[in-house]
Amino acid sequence: MTSSKPEAVIKKNWVQRTVTATVLILGFIVVIYIGVPALLVATLAIQVKCFQEIITIAYNYKKLPEIPLFRTLNWYFLFVLNYFFFGEAFSQYLDTYIKKYHILESFFAYHRFLTFCLYMVGLIWFLNLLRKKVIRQQFTLLAWTHFLGIIIVLQSYMVVQNMFEGIIWLVLPISLVFLNDIFSYIFGKLYGKTPLIKLSPKKTLEGFFGGVASTVILGTLLAYILCHFEYLLCPTKFVDIGNSINMITKCTPSDIFQPITIDFKFFSVCFYPFLLHVQFLALFASLIAPFGGFCASGFKRAFNMKDFGDSIPGHGGVMDRFDCQYLMATFVNVYIISFIRSFTVEKIFAKVLSLNDAGQLEFYNLLEDNLKLQGLID
Repeated sequence: MTSSKPEAVIKKNWVQRTVTATVLILGFIVVIYIGVPALLVATLAIQVKCFQEIITIAYNYKKLPEIPLFRTLNWYFLFVLNYFFFGEAFSQYLDTYIKKYHILESFFAYHRFLTFCLYMVGLIWFLNLLRKKVIRQQFTLLAWTHFLGIIIVLQSYMVVQNMFEGIIWLVLPISLVFLNDIFSYIFGKLYGKTPLIKLSPKKTLEGFFGGVASTVILGTLLAYILCHFEYLLCPTKFVDIGNSINMITKCTPSDIFQPITIDFKFFSVCFYPFLLHVQFLALFASLIAPFGGFCASGFKRAFNMKDFGDSIPGHGGVMDRFDCQYLMATFVNVYIISFIRSFTVEKIFAKVLSLNDAGQLEFYNLLEDNLKLQGLID
């Protein structure tokens, strides 16, 4: 009886985790199918839930007495940080939409100044809520809020930036982390003997390297499949057609998504240059991103807790599922900016139009002189 009970509990947990994971994956597919607006809402919802889970831990640990509007202040700073970071993204990618509605244009044209003003209001609000007996705890919670702004809000902004470059830059990195998580667990259960790191005693060296190999191989195969879906490859672009703003879902994919045929003596292979970039993404997802999870494990151990929450049955809290994802999103953003992103005619033209009349004429004259020197025009 005593031996069968743990086995029954393990089986129940395994079934629960499998069912929940299946539901999450299907939900993710549905959100991708709906498109960018749904992905934006999902990103914001995940960010808010992660913030709520961690700030709740801070309040429980500090045991701060109830101070009117002090908890509200944390959410106010979250709003200000979102306005700053997402204002940067929207003003860069949704300029056509913003210019059509003049009310929005003011909010995004001066959003850095407005953010500064809003932040000053929050700081004055905080200073007016200070109480002598708990002033240290209050400043600690202020520091927590700013720390979470860097860890969660900044990286959510990077997720959005990646998404606007093409949904594949969101779908593939998330899938790579999931693949690594699943196959590290499988190989660890089947062959794991050597402990990997003390922070996570269940993690093994065999599971770690089994996850690396599986992520690289299956990630490359998945990337090859995704390269056939134009919907995932197109950068997000909004155009003004008539009296409405429409999102363009068709495009000519960039060179890295254009197939190249390599001929060998007896056969030929269709190859996408993007697959070379996938190797670096897969290696990061399997070698470095797991340490985001190890860091989260250390954090939870410091507060004597198993999970960040219980909102996902069998998996803990939302932060338990996205600790590695945020680190992965940061790497993808840096990788895109460093090796992928290039200036487009549309973006340069939009910048020129933002100049005043004298600036636009000066740009035109400089461009004309340069084209004449190159012999491209008479």
